[in-house]
Amino acid sequence: MKRFAVIVFLLAPFCLIAQNRFKENIAVLRSMEDSMVPYAKAMIFADDAAARFRADSIFIKRLVKTLSIPGSFYYPFDSIKTVSKLYPLDSAFRIFTWQLQKDESYFRQYGVIQMRTNDGSPKFFPLYDESDFASVPTDEVRNNKNWIGAIYYQVTMKEYKGRKYYTLFGFDDNDFVSTKKWIEILTFNENNEPVFGGEYFVYKDEAIKPLNPVSRFCLEYKKDARIRMVYDPELDLIVFDHLISESNEENKKYTLIPDGDYEGFKWTNGKWVHVDKIFQEQKLKDGQAPLPAPILDDKGNANN
Repeated sequence: MKRFAVIVFLLAPFCLIAQNRFKENIAVLRSMEDSMVPYAKAMIFADDAAARFRADSIFIKRLVKTLSIPGSFYYPFDSIKTVSKLYPLDSAFRIFTWQLQKDESYFRQYGVIQMRTNDGSPKFFPLYDESDFASVPTDEVRNNKNWIGAIYYQVTMKEYKGRKYYTLFGFDDNDFVSTKKWIEILTFNENNEPVFGGEYFVYKDEAIKPLNPVSRFCLEYKKDARIRMVYDPELDLIVFDHLISESNEENKKYTLIPDGDYEGFKWTNGKWVHVDKIFQEQKLKDGQAPLPAPILDDKGNANN
């Protein structure tokens, strides 16, 4: 909540300027948002897969048209509940992500990065999920055209030698036996184009983690397990559950569950360096570690 308040505070002067400069577009943006709401719901909640895909196609076309309107960066799209919308601390961009399900074994993520521009002119990068074509999705630096898809639920910004690094935390339903959570580093190149990944993680190889070197970090675990993977601003650490195999088969990701311990990463000289045990004095009880609100609640309804 505190972090959200800081972002709102930082965005406030930009929003006031935008309202004055682009106030003639507010009614158009509101109308476009209203037209997208039913499709945003249907692409997640429609019973029929064909209906979900059809709604997704219409939603994407209308979102692209809406983001092409000058000043749209400052429009919040608060009525669209089934799409994650994140701003980093410097509000240099925002990133929209969502998920489309075909069946219990097929999930595809979609997204777009919208840049903040000085004159309010539209600039955005569609994100194309190429996970199905990545034999080892952790091992390659990528761009928006071959993105490893995820629904991003948190972003934190770090700096090193004058360059900004945006760490994204993402969720992927994956398939019917396992789920994935991702830590992805987003930077921008000399042309201000998005770059996903790089050798930013330092840790010892073990069976439950991706084999080094990695360009992004992933934990894959049992479908009905709940694990935490968040940035904790008070600790200034990434915190995530330590996993073990319930059948002593660590290479089988669908057997991995949390054991009550926590490990993580600390930002050190431009890299996330592994911390073996974060809470050495006591184990936290379930629900005590920080966890952002999921996009959907336990009943499948959109959270406000």
